Amino acid sequence: MNQNSPWHCLSAEKAAQSLETDLTGGVTADNAAERLKIHGPNRIQRGAKRTPLYIFAAQFADFMILVLVVAAIVSGVVGELRDSIAIVVIVILNAIIGTVQEYRAQRAIAALQKMAAPEATVIRGGKTETISADRLVPGDLVLLEAGNVVPADLRLSDASQLQVDESALTGESHAVSKQPDVLEEPDLTLGDRWNMAFNGTMVTRGHGKGIVVATGMDSEMGHIAAMLKKEESARTPLQIRLARFGRHLAVAILIVCIFIFAAGLLQDQPVLLMFLTAVSLAVAAIPEALPAVVTISLALGARKLSRRNALVRRLPAVETLGSVTYICSDKTGTLTQNRMRVEALFADDRRVEKLPDANDGSRLWQRLGQTLALNNTVTGDPENTGESGEASVTGDPTEVALYQAAQQAGFDKAALLKQLPQVAELAFDEDRKCMTTLHQSDAGIVAFTKGAPEAVLDMCSDVLGGAGNRDLDQNRVQEQAEALAAEGFRVLAVACREFSELPEDRSPDTIETGLTFLGLVAMMDPPREEAAQAVADCLAAGIVPVMITGDHPATARSIARRLGIADEHDRVMTGRELKKLSDEEFDEQARDLRIYARVNPKQKIRIVKALQEQGEFVAMTGDGVNDAPALKRAGIGVAMGKKGTDVAREAADMVLLDDNFATIVSAIREGRRIFDDIRKFIKYTMTSNSGEIWTLVLAMLLGLPLPLLPIHILWINLVTDGLPGLALASEPAERKVMQRDPRSPQENIFAHGMWQHIVFIGILIGVLSIGAQIWAIDRQIEHWQTIVFTTLTFAQLFHVMAIRSERDSLFSIGLFSNPQLIGAVVLTVVLQLAVIYTPFLNDIFKTAPLPLDDLMLCVLLASVVFAVVEIEKWMVRGGWLYDNRV
Repeated sequence: MNQNSPWHCLSAEKAAQSLETDLTGGVTADNAAERLKIHGPNRIQRGAKRTPLYIFAAQFADFMILVLVVAAIVSGVVGELRDSIAIVVIVILNAIIGTVQEYRAQRAIAALQKMAAPEATVIRGGKTETISADRLVPGDLVLLEAGNVVPADLRLSDASQLQVDESALTGESHAVSKQPDVLEEPDLTLGDRWNMAFNGTMVTRGHGKGIVVATGMDSEMGHIAAMLKKEESARTPLQIRLARFGRHLAVAILIVCIFIFAAGLLQDQPVLLMFLTAVSLAVAAIPEALPAVVTISLALGARKLSRRNALVRRLPAVETLGSVTYICSDKTGTLTQNRMRVEALFADDRRVEKLPDANDGSRLWQRLGQTLALNNTVTGDPENTGESGEASVTGDPTEVALYQAAQQAGFDKAALLKQLPQVAELAFDEDRKCMTTLHQSDAGIVAFTKGAPEAVLDMCSDVLGGAGNRDLDQNRVQEQAEALAAEGFRVLAVACREFSELPEDRSPDTIETGLTFLGLVAMMDPPREEAAQAVADCLAAGIVPVMITGDHPATARSIARRLGIADEHDRVMTGRELKKLSDEEFDEQARDLRIYARVNPKQKIRIVKALQEQGEFVAMTGDGVNDAPALKRAGIGVAMGKKGTDVAREAADMVLLDDNFATIVSAIREGRRIFDDIRKFIKYTMTSNSGEIWTLVLAMLLGLPLPLLPIHILWINLVTDGLPGLALASEPAERKVMQRDPRSPQENIFAHGMWQHIVFIGILIGVLSIGAQIWAIDRQIEHWQTIVFTTLTFAQLFHVMAIRSERDSLFSIGLFSNPQLIGAVVLTVVLQLAVIYTPFLNDIFKTAPLPLDDLMLCVLLASVVFAVVEIEKWMVRGGWLYDNRV
């Protein structure tokens, strides 16, 4: 069963000969049983399935998680059981979330299986029978009719008005007409192989017969399943940054703790005290609240996005959107409305945007309007309206567009049928490429015809204009039709003819001849109204939108230009052209291409990979089975909720409930806000930890007594890294968050002056704390350690208020614009005062009540941090510090 040419390049007879089958009788039952043993069942394989327990255990291999586990053990050893339990809960929560995320990836393959046809009608041994689709074998002869799911890849041997919806596989928005003729070009895309029917697609019209050429994993659907299993989800920028951050932090903490321990021993401090101090500092320095802050930030963001029609299936995807540099978007339904609409008409040598009102007295426009209203099989319910406010109608999308254009101009089909009742119909077929309806009129019979321009024009003898009938310039009209097609429109010609009575011979040769040409109708699935603004927002945010579609290149170009994705200089890269390029050649062009048409699933992955090789972070939208591997490979996969397949949704990180490109842009804004807030938390907690470390280091270097006890360090860590840090997750978006370029996925999380801030403000907090210690000791104040403890705590609270924005002053963003943070700061102040002024807590925390003057001194010293950070931000805004990023 070998063949050298692709199946679509072989005649049905040669394909049957290659598969050793018969075009009339099919294979015998015995032969089918033998082939089933060789090829196996016709089903999609799921592959090795990892158990949830295995997936859960694998979550603990992350370096940051291991650091936290060690921190939990150390906390338990030093008696801080509450910290230990909190860390363990956080680690387990993250492991559960990771397990759920990986387990759902396995379900994408399972969703492919659901698309398979449960049964198939075959001819075996000359007899027609219905069998389970998984028993199909290469060489089987399958019968198709409207409503069937194609059960395997077929080379069609017979097709009568056969149309197949291949949108799930190819992205083509219209049902494809099929015919059995040989196609010459071997490298045709799936959407152009008109003599093939593919596994998992749906027959929408007509009937046909075909030879099974591929089953199960050998089918096109199986190839996609294989790619899904092979492709690994890309790690998110946040995961990459936090893993790097955790490794560097662990090393730094280890070095600092060794230094503190050694310095204390050199000062003859007790070994146990210094050990506990070093360990407490290590526990405090590890931001164990970071995973909780990240999880809470992402969960709150996901909740907010769900109210904006974006369902997040994988929490890191929320932040990931903020790093997107390229959005590769499907066209149909995402950038467009997913419904055909009449956009232009050409009649009487002029082009108009819409059909004139029915009250227009022109005979030309009356006839044209009547043709659009009556020459269709659309049925409407005027009492029932859809989302657009128009009457709910059913029928072929092209005919619905014509019907609605006529309806909007006042040509009501129901009313016209009373005046011009239909008496006969010549249905559309592929050979004639047109359809005619005949109607009774006062003058006799009028025939209305619509169809492909080249077919209808050949049937016309004259043209109706505003001044009456005249000779038809067929070349002029054909040129206009080609010009409209080049703009991306689907073009139909309409014509009519009047008879004195209903002809006895109602064949096309009699009816569809000597017609009077009326005009051309240009249709398109128009862009969504909000899509152009969303594209503009992307461009302003430094994000490049790219259109990838299964539609015709001219249609893709037209929509891309209307939305601002491309201009007249941008070319369309077709799947066939892409196939001819080497990876090196394509990598050089990938960043500059904005439109792709007629691409296959492998090529979609190739586009994503090429951009990723150039350092870009790619979001990919899609709805079909053909999109699933690319959705999984992309930095973030976005599936369509309305028209998307289960396979696409299972492979995606996020689902758009309204299939709207503008929703992606809203999600990007939210992603940027979340990443900013996570950065603020890291800046806050690491500066706090830095301040504690510098306080201890400076005391050691200056030969001062130990300024903080282990319990002080753990209390500061618990209080200041707790509520205020978590409240930063609710911080509103920065001003002009969508007017800055995306962050590079390779960018260090400490970029844009963050590490400098952590070091400098940390030193400042340390200097202020040690200054308070020296001042108090110099005045022989016994409660000097409480003064240091309080100064350090309040300094961190002033710091958290100052860093609410990376650039703007607290006074410009509003003191109460984040009420959660205000509440957290107030509660922390109350808790700190309780530790100072409550007698039984004095014994636990080794503190003493402070006189009001000493307390005010602590507050005054701590407020210096707020003033310095405000000056720092003023210098950033002025462009004198760091990189002046918007």
